[in-house]
Amino acid sequence: MKKIAVLGLGKIGTLAAELLHRSGFEVTGIDMTPPREALAFPVKSLDLAQGDQVEDALSTQDAVLSCLPFSLNAKLAEIAHAQGIHYFDLTEDVPTTKAILELSKTSRGLMAPQCGLAPGFVGIIGADLIASLDDCRSCKMRVGALPQNPTGMMGYAFNWSPEGVVNEYLNDCEVIEGGEIKWVSAMEWLEDIYIDGVRLEAFTTSGGLGTMCETYLGRVDNIDYKTMRYPGHAAQMNFFFHELLMRDHRKEAGEILVNAKPPVQDDVVYVHVAAEGMQNGRLQRREFVRGYRPIEVAGQQRTAIAWTTAASVVAVIEMVRDGTLPSQGFLRQEDIPLTAFLQTPTGSLYAG
Repeated sequence: MKKIAVLGLGKIGTLAAELLHRSGFEVTGIDMTPPREALAFPVKSLDLAQGDQVEDALSTQDAVLSCLPFSLNAKLAEIAHAQGIHYFDLTEDVPTTKAILELSKTSRGLMAPQCGLAPGFVGIIGADLIASLDDCRSCKMRVGALPQNPTGMMGYAFNWSPEGVVNEYLNDCEVIEGGEIKWVSAMEWLEDIYIDGVRLEAFTTSGGLGTMCETYLGRVDNIDYKTMRYPGHAAQMNFFFHELLMRDHRKEAGEILVNAKPPVQDDVVYVHVAAEGMQNGRLQRREFVRGYRPIEVAGQQRTAIAWTTAASVVAVIEMVRDGTLPSQGFLRQEDIPLTAFLQTPTGSLYAG
C-alpha cells in the first residue's frame, strides 16, 4: 500500500492527509471545495455525489480514507470493494458499519471502518485492558471532546460534525448488560466522572463501541460506551431534541446547534476507560485516563479533536502498510494491539 486518496478535506481530513504524506504515502486529496492553502500533495476538486467520477479517481489508488459525513460512506465503501482497494473511515454510524462488514466477506482489500477516536482509539484501549485480566466482568469506555473554557448552560462547542453528534444523541445504543446484548436509549444512564478534579457527566450515545458487543459477548458481562460532557448538558439536549421535537428535524437541529455553539481552538479530549475483573485470584480495576489538548502537528497548532481523530486512523493505516495488521477482510478496532499502535510514527503522538 503506497498510494492513498483522502476524501473530505475538512480540518480532520486535511490533517490526516498531511500525516499520511509525512509518513511516506503518496497522497491525493479529494474534495468538492478543496482548501485554499497550499498543501504538500496534489488535490482534486470532485463532486463526490458523482459515482463514476469517484470510481475514476480511485482507479489508480491502493487505498481510500473517507473523512466524509457518514451518510456518504456506504456508497464509497462499495466503490472501494469493487476496485479491490483498502477502505478506511471514521464513521460512528452502526448501519453503515454493518453494510461494510457484509462487503468485507468478499473483499480483496481490507475494510476498516470506525478508525477514529470513538469508535476507534477507545476500543483499542478497552481491548487492551480486558486482555490484561484473567476474567473481565466489565469494561466502561468514556470519551468527551469539549471546550476548555465552556460557556452557557450547554457547556459545549461543535468541534465535531454536527450530523455525527445529532446521530449519536438520537440513535439507540448497543451495550452488553448482564451477559446479554441490549439496545438502550441515547442520553440515558447518567453518571458523574472526575478527571483531574474536573466534574463531568457521562451518558449513553450511539456507535462508540463499534463491534465490541459482538466480539465480547459471552466473555465480558458488561460493556458500555458513554459520551462525557460538562454537568447539565444532557438535560439541555433532551429538552432540545425531545420536548421541542427537534429529533424529527435532524438537519435543522445540527444547523441550529452549530450556529449557537461554533467551534473553538482551545479544546480538550478526555478519555476514561476502566475494566474490572480477576487477576491472579484477586479483583482488580485497570484504568486508562488522559486529557489530550491542542498540540503542534505537521507544522501547525491543531485542536485536540482534530489530531486525536486523524492520528488514530493514520496509525492504523501505517500498521496495515507495515504488515502489523491484516491486508484483507474486516478490521475490528479491538483486534489492534495497543502497544504496536503507540509505536507507529503517528500513534506515538498519544504517548507524548
